[in-house]
Amino acid sequence: MNEAERGSLLPLLAVILVLAATVMLAIGRLGEAAVARARARSAADAAALAGAADDRAAATAMAEANGAHLLVYEPRGRDVRVTVQWGRVRATARARATSGGHEQDARGRGMARSP
Repeated sequence: MNEAERGSLLPLLAVILVLAATVMLAIGRLGEAAVARARARSAADAAALAGAADDRAAATAMAEANGAHLLVYEPRGRDVRVTVQWGRVRATARARATSGGHEQDARGRGMARSP
């Protein structure tokens, strides 16, 4: 090893460490976004089921119990469609009440989105 090559490993190691930290940060952010979308979908599903079984007040209470805010409540006959916001993420779900007043179906269908 000659004098010109001496110490050249340190800058390379610094660049590798910075790149590794950047990749880890990006993976962490993607994970946080996935968790937020899942929580928003869960809150929307629960609010839709509660709204179909009862009314808007039940949907609002269920959304808030899941840490979300009810933005839209649309009763459509036996169906209810809700949109909730959890953090910065919005999710929409719908549910249908059966003749006995019990909820039967909740569908989010991948409608969660970040503003």
